[in-house]
Amino acid sequence: MYLPKHLNKDSKLPTIALSGPFGAVKEQSSGLYAQILAESGFITLAFDPSFTGESGGLPRFVASPDINTEDFSAAVDFLSLYPNVDSSKIGVVGICGFGGFAINAAANDQRIKATLASTMYDMTRVYANDYFDKENSKEARNKKRKELADQRLKDYKSGMYALEGGVIDTLPSDAPEFVKDYHNYYKTPRAYHKRSLASNGGWNRTSMLSFLNMPILAYSDEIENAVLLIHGEKAHSMYFSEDAYKKLKGKNKELFIVKNASHTDLYDKLDIIPFAKITAFFKQYLV
Repeated sequence: MYLPKHLNKDSKLPTIALSGPFGAVKEQSSGLYAQILAESGFITLAFDPSFTGESGGLPRFVASPDINTEDFSAAVDFLSLYPNVDSSKIGVVGICGFGGFAINAAANDQRIKATLASTMYDMTRVYANDYFDKENSKEARNKKRKELADQRLKDYKSGMYALEGGVIDTLPSDAPEFVKDYHNYYKTPRAYHKRSLASNGGWNRTSMLSFLNMPILAYSDEIENAVLLIHGEKAHSMYFSEDAYKKLKGKNKELFIVKNASHTDLYDKLDIIPFAKITAFFKQYLV
């Protein structure tokens, strides 16, 4: 929890729940966003997704499009009963993969009055189709399903879940620029954290099965409350936000492009993340 300074015990303030990026923990990007927004007068909650970081649940390191969407609604449950929170003025922020889950949560939970998706990924799309949809075929997905079904049996026999691996430790010379960016964020003192899956061993490998079978954003065109997507002009992932924005309806939806910014620049670069834009968005729709 991040509370504005000089909070009056009788005041009721607008509140924002934040999570992401995918494989990160609250001590990384979401905590930074939460701190800045609290300085602007919001009560904020940065949380670890289920089964990761300091959140509970077994087995550990499980990702799920349904559970990770529900994580946002669980945060709204908690905040709605928290002292000093105006339960009619709750927003969410999802960063990277949790940008997609935040939009998915907004489609299903009308208590979410404003949604920010920053440098968004649709994790179900990237797992099902690979990057840039280069493996968008039945044959490619069935190959993955076969490999993951075999992995399930291996895990069951061994009594342990194999991890898919986080960001690679040693970069090959021909690594794509965005892979280098991830390495620079997760694997260096810039943001390394011992509980971050991306910084270490990654998610359970078989978690991918649910992402192959349950695409998110199916009903995002029915979101009536405000949505802001922000993305870097030079981000490899820009197509996720562009396509998500095309599906959104209404005059309270916006895609804001940050010039010259990469995907990970919007994780923690205070001189690049458009906090003035973000703060104005939440003050318009939550205050």
